[in-house]
Amino acid sequence: MELDEIARQGAQKMLRDMLEAEVQHFIERNADRIDESGHRHVVRNGHLPAREVLTGVGPLNVAQPRARDRRGVSNPDSVSFTPKILPPYLRRSKNMDELIPWLYLKGISTGGFQEALASLVGPDAGGLSATTVTRLTASWVEEHREWSKRDLSDKEYVYIWADGVYFNIRLGGDDRQCILVLMGATKDGKKELLAVHDGYRESEQSWSEILVDLKHRGLRAAPKMAVGDGALGFWAAIRKVFPGTREQRCWVHKTANILNRLPRSIQPKAKADLHEIWMSETKNDADKAFDVFVTKYDAKYPGAVKCLVKDRDVLLAFYDFPAEHWIHLRTTNPIESTFATVRLRHRRTKGSGSRNACLAMVFKLASVAEKNWRRLNGHQLITKLVEGYRFKDGIIQERDAA
Repeated sequence: MELDEIARQGAQKMLRDMLEAEVQHFIERNADRIDESGHRHVVRNGHLPAREVLTGVGPLNVAQPRARDRRGVSNPDSVSFTPKILPPYLRRSKNMDELIPWLYLKGISTGGFQEALASLVGPDAGGLSATTVTRLTASWVEEHREWSKRDLSDKEYVYIWADGVYFNIRLGGDDRQCILVLMGATKDGKKELLAVHDGYRESEQSWSEILVDLKHRGLRAAPKMAVGDGALGFWAAIRKVFPGTREQRCWVHKTANILNRLPRSIQPKAKADLHEIWMSETKNDADKAFDVFVTKYDAKYPGAVKCLVKDRDVLLAFYDFPAEHWIHLRTTNPIESTFATVRLRHRRTKGSGSRNACLAMVFKLASVAEKNWRRLNGHQLITKLVEGYRFKDGIIQERDAA
């Protein structure tokens, strides 16, 4: 017997045992429900017909145990048993539904899901026909539509990260689709997905529509800082919608842009010199390293130096915030890491089918990833930031006057 089959059989036995334990607990919990003769109202009543559930270890045959209330469903005091680990009509485990966006974003068509899934969870995998996947995609489109209307009046985001993620589209007139993504960090340091929208490239108009909509849905407080790529139309938009928000340019994007303006032989040394700037302990040290870079490269490579100098202030803004937060604020990595694998896969595939399907899949993928996002380092310091305390070189200073 192969290892995969042993794992599948073990999982099936474990699921069966857990269901039996759950129904037994339900019966014992209702043991005090008795009739005039002392007989229990709630008793075991065999099993429902077996059904197949697709899981990460392959398909499992499950026969759900039943419990019956002798008083009948018409009795207002009657109780019914529904297992928490096996909802009614479940045909796929949660991780299987989470796998579908990854397969779709990889460029696999709806008709190819069965073959792709079989290679992952075994040749007996079923339940994912093209029709089923199309129906699931439609449900995610609706889920994203409702999520995009949610009330934000009880939310406050201290930091936000912005990025435009590009995907290939097989159907329709556009070859590339730009999906605009916003992530925010709450006052308790929790990262949350804030917006996922289909945008026109990364234009000011597209970002402005998103920010205005967030404000309209109740997001009143301006974020303390926004992090993004310098090329985004996002900056022009946020200056109008949240003018009090500080700007921080992503050092990863900036470094790549500068190195593209340098000969390949120079790039390793220049990259190390740039690293000296944004990894300095204090802003004064960063300024010194900044000046060294300018002096060192300006004569031969003025284009690279100009690319750096034009964003000097917004590249070093993070020094006015808690040092514990610097690792989160110097780059757009919170967003980049979520979509890095998807971007890599899209370069090697034909992409997703339609704009709506791609948007829904990206939303679903980000929602799944959101569950594993960790809180900010030193999140306790966010309270001080909100209360008006200033930070210099990452160290807390006196409180700003009201």
